[in-house]
Amino acid sequence: MSIEQTLTDDEKLAELSLEQLQQLVGLVEHDPSRDPFPVSGWDALVWVVGNATQAAHFFQSAYGMQLVAYSGPETGNRDHHAYVLTSGAARFVVTGAYDPASPLADHHRRHGDGIADIALSVPDVDVCIAHARAAGATVLTEPHDLTDEHGTVRLAAIATYGDTRHTLVDRSRYSGPYLPGFVARTSSFVPRPGAPKRLFQAIDHVVGNVELGAMDRWVAFYHRVMGFTDMAEFVGEDIATDYSALMSKVVSNGNHRVKFPLNEPAVGKKKSQIDEYLEYYGGPGAQHVALATNDIIGTVDALRAEGVVFLATPDSYYSDPALRARIGEVRVPIEELQQRGILVDRDEDGYLLQIFTKPLGDRPTVFFELIERHGSLGFGIGNFKALFQAIEREQELRGNF
Repeated sequence: MSIEQTLTDDEKLAELSLEQLQQLVGLVEHDPSRDPFPVSGWDALVWVVGNATQAAHFFQSAYGMQLVAYSGPETGNRDHHAYVLTSGAARFVVTGAYDPASPLADHHRRHGDGIADIALSVPDVDVCIAHARAAGATVLTEPHDLTDEHGTVRLAAIATYGDTRHTLVDRSRYSGPYLPGFVARTSSFVPRPGAPKRLFQAIDHVVGNVELGAMDRWVAFYHRVMGFTDMAEFVGEDIATDYSALMSKVVSNGNHRVKFPLNEPAVGKKKSQIDEYLEYYGGPGAQHVALATNDIIGTVDALRAEGVVFLATPDSYYSDPALRARIGEVRVPIEELQQRGILVDRDEDGYLLQIFTKPLGDRPTVFFELIERHGSLGFGIGNFKALFQAIEREQELRGNF
């Protein structure tokens, strides 16, 4: 299989190579002709926020994203503003109600800022919808075309956990900046002198939180409806502290571009991070997005300079002899990781570096993970306890523990 056949259009535009993708997100070889529901990769993460204009600026100024397209009252869209931002192959669409009667205003009242649509790129929308319908999925939007002077995009959508949806997108016949109804738009924002070209290159995974007892049902949904397979399962002491616990399973499409860890709360002495999320988001939803970077040190330093706040890791994490014995040699001295609070984990395939932000908005819900992979196809199981303890410290400060 050639690079031309393997890379998506967005990855080619981002000037990413196959080798970079294999390191960034753990890409593996896969034959899509054997898939009943072939998924090429991510299309976009569509956010609903209280103020899209300010959120779009935040993603540019803090996270180094580039504004590429826009839809709003000036383009004939009287319902909402929508800003399309990219970083490498990653695409965010940030939407906010313009009309007080917009359904987006209702969505934001229920959930606060968050991801409403995890849109996926597929080679054949109709084939995917036919399979999904036969497998019992709820089809929210039937396959249809949107056309303008740049060509035609074919779309449809199915429901997943909570109010989240998957829009299926085939843009193989389209050359516009995003979708019909959007116009190309750049920003007057000027990055600081010496700022890197981009702070992250791709989306690694999106984590969904579901209610107690629902995780296996949604894992089965992704198996049955979308042909995803299991990557990992986390239960027991590995992902529990003395006070709270959760259970997690990871499903992935065939080439591992699209990975969905699914979490549910487990019984603990106090309220878990999943319980807190479900309470404040108002039900199941996307908890965090892992952003793949090939320079986590530079990215963390740049984000901190722009005011992004990360979860704190105690010094005892780095002085633990068991940790040092387990992780072996990594590309960055432990002392540099410690200065920045970056976590490290190793498995049979390699190692990874990761760090987590505090919640992005007013509610303690959605946040980001930054991840730098070096062979590892895992999710940092060796760091789960340290991460959960850090989250619990924040929960206690919020009075939600």
